[in-house]
Amino acid sequence: MIHALASKHPEIPGSVRERRCIVTGEVLPAARLIRFVLNPQGDVVPDIAAKLPARGIWVSASRELLERAVAKGHFSRAARAPVAVANDISRRVEALLVARMAGDLGLARRSGQLVAGFDNVARALAGRQPPGVLVEASDGAWEGRRKLLAVAKGSAVAIVDCLTGSELSLALGRENVIHAALKSGRLSERLTTDAGRLSGFRPASARPTAPMAAVAGLDPAGNKGRE
Repeated sequence: MIHALASKHPEIPGSVRERRCIVTGEVLPAARLIRFVLNPQGDVVPDIAAKLPARGIWVSASRELLERAVAKGHFSRAARAPVAVANDISRRVEALLVARMAGDLGLARRSGQLVAGFDNVARALAGRQPPGVLVEASDGAWEGRRKLLAVAKGSAVAIVDCLTGSELSLALGRENVIHAALKSGRLSERLTTDAGRLSGFRPASARPTAPMAAVAGLDPAGNKGRE
């Protein structure tokens, strides 16, 4: 799940390009879909980075719609040929998105674009140039997040909360990571894009409670309130 604490969102890579979902027929920004291609054996292969040199087949970033595409034969119709689709393709897409996000988080840490830990994140959010993305473990306690949102109030920071603490810890090479923050830039934009897609394959975390929403400048549904 991604929330925003300001009216302007970072530019999302691929958001200008549009593609049609083979399930719904809806034309959407490419950043909100998953690209698939056929390998020489006729197997459907997820192309998370949308770079493989083959004709793309696009499905909205949703476990439900991907499983419907498999069950209803949408891939074969789109390819105009019989294709083979792995039974666990939804799980594979989820795992590939997690791996890509973990790689970007690790790269951000190594390049000095990321800080982790409650105190470090709080200082970054209170600084003159606050980070572009606040990363919160999906299984972390709400109290710590509430405090950081209070510090971030009024900042144009996106909140990414679809990775677990274990996944964040593995990505950053340290134990018990619950809070992290990334500077604005290409990596943070790509992370928010992939987080949005991953959210379609994982149950949404609980929305902020009313008191927490008020602190963050959001309404209880997680939307930016009027000020």
